[in-house]
Amino acid sequence: MTASVLYDAPGPKTRARSRVISIVSGVVIVGITVWLIVSLGMPRTTVNGAVLTGLWDPSRWDIFVDKRAGEVWSGLLVRGLIQGTLAAAGLAAVLAIIIGIAFSFLRTARSRWVRVPTTIVLEFFRGMPVLLMMLFILLAFATVGYWAAVWALAVYNGAIIGEALRAGIAALPKGQREAGLSLGLTGFQTRMIIEFPQALKQMLPIIIAQLVVLLKDTSLAYVVAYPEILRVSQQMRDFYGSTKYSFSIFLVVLAIYLTVNLSLSWLARRIARGGGKRGKDKAKAAGPNPGGADTALLSVGATASLGAIADGGSHGGGGHGGGDGAPGATTGSS
Repeated sequence: MTASVLYDAPGPKTRARSRVISIVSGVVIVGITVWLIVSLGMPRTTVNGAVLTGLWDPSRWDIFVDKRAGEVWSGLLVRGLIQGTLAAAGLAAVLAIIIGIAFSFLRTARSRWVRVPTTIVLEFFRGMPVLLMMLFILLAFATVGYWAAVWALAVYNGAIIGEALRAGIAALPKGQREAGLSLGLTGFQTRMIIEFPQALKQMLPIIIAQLVVLLKDTSLAYVVAYPEILRVSQQMRDFYGSTKYSFSIFLVVLAIYLTVNLSLSWLARRIARGGGKRGKDKAKAAGPNPGGADTALLSVGATASLGAIADGGSHGGGGHGGGDGAPGATTGSS
């Protein structure tokens, strides 16, 4: 048994108690789930006396399997998901990453005249609800629902991604920047070549998680009359019968959302796990390094600087002849 520095290891009684609580909680959760499923499947009577079939009755799901199935699935998957939700989310994600990178560079600029206004604008966009931003873009710029949704999602999520990248850059050791400057790089080159790639790699799972939020927020485009999957499902419900098929269409749309979002979440975890594994493999291959990455970069910088000094000294000795010693004379004669 390994000891923990945060808390005492649980004893036999605590482990047994935790096991009993877990079993009881699992039984309660399963019981509530079974009760909910059975209750939804029971027929119901409305206030007007009409009897409605249970939500699991085959008559509520026949549009997904009969001759109307092709029209229903093409409407939900093609027109709603691909042409609606994913089309807006894909472009908004690309723009959000670009805006986030720009915000991160402006937010960490050395000049206060750049950094302070950028901070004010960034906090303003982070604090504004996406729904209000969609309505503002729609009304102020007299555009269509697609561009109102795309730009609102891009600006809002770009502000959050920019703050995440800024935090990633600020979390890097100061020696990273000093090592880059010692190599003769400018401040901008150091930021682009050394600091930003590391911050992007560290914050990539957070960025992908934010893109999942962006995908879910496309459902807010319903208010600007953009035909994403939720609005398309509402139109289909009204067309085929709002009373009969509302619950079944809702569950299908929910399953589609969960499939897409869980796939992106799985991708984020896979990238985070892969990045950590590659970092450990590189550390094992490099061997023990007490100074870490900063020492390695500083060693490279020191080697390059010494090489430049040595080259300068040899060229200088050659130019002046052999006045400073035999090496200079030898180089000059050669």
